[in-house]
Amino acid sequence: MKTVTQYRDDIKALMTKAGDIDTKAIEDNRDLTTAEISLKNDILDTVEEYENIVKAMVRQETVQSRLEKPAGRRTVEGPKIEVGVDNRSKDKFATFGNQMAAVMKAGLPGGVVDPRLYNAATGLNETTPSDGGFLVQHDFSNAILKNVWDSGMILSRVNKVTLSGNKNGMKFNGLDETSRVDGSRAGGIRAYWAAEAAQKTASKPTFRQIDLGLNKLIGLCYATDELLDDAQALAQTIQTGFNDEFDFKITDSIINGSGAGQPLGIVNSGCMVSVTKETGQAADTIVYENINKMWSRLMARSRPNSIWVINQDCEPQLNQMSIAVGTGGVPVYLPAGGISAQPYSTLLGRPVVPIEQCATLGDTGDIMLCDFSKYMAIDKGGIQSDMSIHVQFIYDEQVFRFVYRFDGQPQLGSPITPYKGTNTLSHFVKLDAR
Repeated sequence: MKTVTQYRDDIKALMTKAGDIDTKAIEDNRDLTTAEISLKNDILDTVEEYENIVKAMVRQETVQSRLEKPAGRRTVEGPKIEVGVDNRSKDKFATFGNQMAAVMKAGLPGGVVDPRLYNAATGLNETTPSDGGFLVQHDFSNAILKNVWDSGMILSRVNKVTLSGNKNGMKFNGLDETSRVDGSRAGGIRAYWAAEAAQKTASKPTFRQIDLGLNKLIGLCYATDELLDDAQALAQTIQTGFNDEFDFKITDSIINGSGAGQPLGIVNSGCMVSVTKETGQAADTIVYENINKMWSRLMARSRPNSIWVINQDCEPQLNQMSIAVGTGGVPVYLPAGGISAQPYSTLLGRPVVPIEQCATLGDTGDIMLCDFSKYMAIDKGGIQSDMSIHVQFIYDEQVFRFVYRFDGQPQLGSPITPYKGTNTLSHFVKLDAR
């Protein structure tokens, strides 16, 4: 016999299959066929059958848990419902820390189970008492995700689409443009001058498909009962910790992701342009000629949105970089708060942002010029958050789990050949090893 979790996984898979049928019909711009309607009805019949099984199993566990619950363990009376008054706020915790503290109390022998912990669980995510699990309140978990995307210097620039419903992926149709020469722009569209009554030549675009499917990013946090005693400190610790960790891991995937079970990063993508070092250039150095050539390989329309991302090891090299003028020189790099009066240092007028995910000085990718608005990404629109009072019970710890589903890759599949010139261009440019 399957477990509750297995049945729920089956339900999710079936709903995804039903959604795929609709997606195929939408892509083909047609109505569902008779066979597709019949298949969807069979799928939904099976889903409803599994739902009834899950409800019965959960109900059995709830009754069994109630019968086996120690006499000293009790549940406090729920909030009173007033007719004609919006009672929803009364069913929620005021702060994230307060909810964490309620979890701790629920796990203590003879402790009180706050009814609001059960109110947080709905639908197919209904809490299973035997697991000692509770869902984190929706607004708290989404606040963590919002902070990640709003405050991240890289993530706030990414072109992200949030999926809805039962979708687990998305296909973007883009122009298959690999060259800007006549007959290749926009994947094959061409305009031309012609004399009166001259025969017209047809042209058409070609497309490439960017197929993104959601991957899981999972974070676990163990909180001691001592920390749980201080609700404010707990909320700050967990929220700050997961903000930083999710920002780091998502950014790392956008920069260095392999594309296998995780997003495809710009470093490993086919569209990355690499600029070679100068003849005779010393190891672990950055010279003005490197910067000048990188700038010339970035697509012109990406320059207003571009930023430089570097490893901090590069900063001493940038600080001493200059253009020789006669017997003197002119500084190239403008440190923040100095001549540029910008919150970030600048190179050729664009911000220079140090990030840990760049390679160290001298390795390929230690400095890159990027337009992250040309990085396509999808997510599910929130973090799945829950907690357990049993996993680490003997260590006086509670466990909090956060699951985020995300995928992404650059818009281009390869560098672009310019209309005139021989050097390829891209939205992403890096400097080779030195």
